[in-house]
Parts: sequence; structure tokens; C-alpha cells
Amino acid sequence: MDYLTIIGGLLLAWTLVQCIRWQATSKGCNKKLPPGPNPLPLIGNLHNILGGQPHQCLAKLAEKYGPIISIRLGQVTTVIISSSAVAKEVLQKQDLAFSSRTIPDAIYAQNVYKFSVVWLPVANRWRSLRKILNSYIFSGSRLDANQHLRSGKIQDLIAYCHRCSQTGEAVNIGQAAFETSMNLLSNTIFSKDVVDPYANSGKEFKDVVWNIMEEAGKPNLADYFPLLKTIDPQGIRRRIGKHFGKLLQQIEGLIDERLDHSKRSATSSSTDVLDVLLHTSQEDPKAIDRNHIERLCLDLFIAGTDTTSNTLEWAMVEVMRKPYIMRKAKAELAEVIGQGKAIEEADVARLPYLQCIVKETLRMHPPVPFLIRKVDQDVEACGYFVPKDSQVLVHVWSIGRDPAIWEDPLAFKPERFWGSKIDIRGQDFEIIPFGVGRRICPGLPLATRTLTMMLGSLLNSFDWKPEGDTKAEDLDVEEKFGITLARSRPLRAIPIPL
Repeated sequence: MDYLTIIGGLLLAWTLVQCIRWQATSKGCNKKLPPGPNPLPLIGNLHNILGGQPHQCLAKLAEKYGPIISIRLGQVTTVIISSSAVAKEVLQKQDLAFSSRTIPDAIYAQNVYKFSVVWLPVANRWRSLRKILNSYIFSGSRLDANQHLRSGKIQDLIAYCHRCSQTGEAVNIGQAAFETSMNLLSNTIFSKDVVDPYANSGKEFKDVVWNIMEEAGKPNLADYFPLLKTIDPQGIRRRIGKHFGKLLQQIEGLIDERLDHSKRSATSSSTDVLDVLLHTSQEDPKAIDRNHIERLCLDLFIAGTDTTSNTLEWAMVEVMRKPYIMRKAKAELAEVIGQGKAIEEADVARLPYLQCIVKETLRMHPPVPFLIRKVDQDVEACGYFVPKDSQVLVHVWSIGRDPAIWEDPLAFKPERFWGSKIDIRGQDFEIIPFGVGRRICPGLPLATRTLTMMLGSLLNSFDWKPEGDTKAEDLDVEEKFGITLARSRPLRAIPIPL
């Protein structure tokens, strides 16, 4: 214990010296940082975000100090952008300068940062992997060719809900949506389901993915005091490494199974994503190798499941809380599709109110609260100095609730998008749930198709009421913070056949 105390004291002393040096350097510099609260010695402004919901704490600071502020988290200068105008100035006009990403210490587990397209710098390897994603997974032609997969998995979801309705059992909406998304992706990549909703086998997957999101989103001392990276003081990297390992083990097994099958069978009718990746790797190992294939699958499973299931859960909560919205959506579906009938992707274009509900959900409950960026050199933004290696957080959650842009921003009103040209594809900075520019989420086309189809199918097949004595209007909207924003308590709702 005495040894640990001495080591801790030395670390704190070293960090204090570094902070004093940093402050002295800052005072000697006549360049103006964005405004913000005065940092305390050693910890900087960590006290401003700890002990609460960091995204809400930073939104309150923005209300006080303005749309672009700077704080110091330990030794790291952090700039927070909380308005669409500033976000546009920075991410559109200076996209390249702000295209790097701060890599949390947790992502060093299992060497994910070396191979993941999410965290790689914008360079040749990143461009090669993005090209593969855009061409072979998320292109319009590829998505059109896989429509039958999405329709089939969504019908599996409806069949599961129908079975629950016969017994009066509540559906865990987030869990069911997660399993549907997981099987949709696994069929797209591996041509097989990886979870069975009737055996509750998806719960372990969901728990692992959420644990990754939660651990990666926790304030981590190793991120704010670089010397602490070597000892991982909170054990975040160690824990997240175990979670990554569980998923990678599953992915490695699926790849090995395919390779073994390919050796035993000279011909194969499979033409899924894994086939394309393995074929590309054989033809050009420099473009993508086994490590990149495994991490690419890991990226897809993590980014493409939790975000979709959380958004669908939020949409169901908000629609259930407002009966008039539920009635209006059902009326549109009944008129355009026919009550209880299956929805096809081609139908979505004829369901404008349903699309408004999805947009409003993404405005109020974006999949991720921040776009994480970093500057690799000194830059100027809106007349302020942003020093090299600063972390930059574009506060998507706050922008979506900005009263300067949105009338009655805390109210869920899909009608605000009726006839509006504002879209979610990265061109309108008032709502940027999937990011913008080079770093825009490549899965955006798949996410919007899947979300709209799943929500419309659930609403067109059943009436819904909360489990227990809770009235639908009394459902809470408390958030659980991580890399993604989940509902603090899972939505359990009972499907009632129409």
C-alpha cells in the first residue's frame, strides 16, 4: 500500500509540474483560445463533467460561455462546438484539418486502433477500407440486392412480437431490435444468423456491445494524463479488451468456418460480404488483410447494432408517449400500405410522416452525443486559436436541441419536418446524427432504411402498451451515457394484435 501511495504521489507531482508548464506556456502565448471556465490546478475542468451526464454538463457550459468553448481536461485542451453555424464553419470549410480523431486509451485494447476504419487516420489505409465499405457493403446497388434479407429479418421480428402478443408477454424493444440488427448484419456478412431471439442468445451479444460503448464513453484518467496510460488506473482498457476479445473470437470462428468450407468445396453459391473481403485480400493483401477483415466486421457489429437498436427504442418511447403521433402514423400506414400488411423498402418514400418521426428521433436522440475529432497542427476556428493535439467535440446532442434553431426544442414534434428540406445526410448542419464530411458514417444508407422499416412494421402490426401499470404518457426519457446514448431503463412493451 505504501509503495502504491509513493507511486501515486510521484505521478501527481509530475502531472502538477506539467500543468504548471502548460499554464506558463499558455500565458506566454498571445493567441486567444475559445472562452470557457477557468481550469483548476492539476485537474483542469474535469470537475465540470464528472459526476453527471457529460453531454448535459457540456451543454450547460455552452449556454454560459457560447457556441465554441475550450476547457482543459487534465492536460488535454478540449474544444466543444455546440452550434450548427460553428460546426459548418469548422467541418465543412476546414474538414481536412479536423478529420483526425482522438483515440481513447480504451481503443488501444486488442490493437483495435491500428486496424479499425473508425479510428485510423485519413490516409491510404483508411481510404482503402472506406472504399471497400462504400463499394461492397453500403452502395445503393448492394443495398438494393439485399432488400430481401432486411425484409426477412424484420418479418422475423414481427413473428417474435406476435408470439409474445399471444402470451401477453412484454417485448424488450431494444433487445429485439438489437437481435434483428445483429442477424441482419451477420446474414449480410456471413450468410447466417448469430443470435436466436427465442433462446435469448442475443442478450450476451448486446451486453458485450453495450459494455464496450459504456467503457469507451467513461471519463478515463489515462486520456487526460498521458503518463497514466502505462498503468490503466481505472482498468478500462483491460475490461474493454475482454469485451473486444469475446466478439473477435466469434468473428474469427466464422471466418475460419468459411475458409475451411472453401477448402473442402471447390464451388460455392455464397456471394456475401465475407467472400468479397477474402477475395479482395487474396488478390491484393496490401488492400486488406485478415486483421483488417476481423476489425472491419467488429466495427460493423458494434456500430451497426447498438446505434440502430437505441434509436428504434427511443422512437417507440416517444411515439408511445404521444398517442396522437401513434394514431397519425398508423393512419398513414393503413392508407398507404394497408393495416397489418408487410412494409417493403419501396413503400418508405410514400410514408412521409413516418420519415418525419425518424428524423425527429435522430434530432432529439442522436446515436452518438459527440463527433470526436482532433487537430494535428495549430489551426484557427471562428477567430479562435485551437492548438495542436487539441481534442474537438462537436456536440451533436446540443445542436439538435438548440433553441436558436428549433422552436420548442425539447418537445417531440415530427411535424416540424413536414415539408422541410432539412435532411440527415450531412449537408444540413442543424441535424448531423451520422456526422459530416470525410468522417460521415458509411452505414448511413443502411441505418435509415432499417430504422424506417422496423419502426413502420412494429406500428403497422400492433398496438403497444407499457408493461405493468405505467401509462404510456408517463414513460421517462432518462439517458444512460456512453459512446452511444441509450435509455436508462429498457423499454418493455406489450404488443396487442390489431
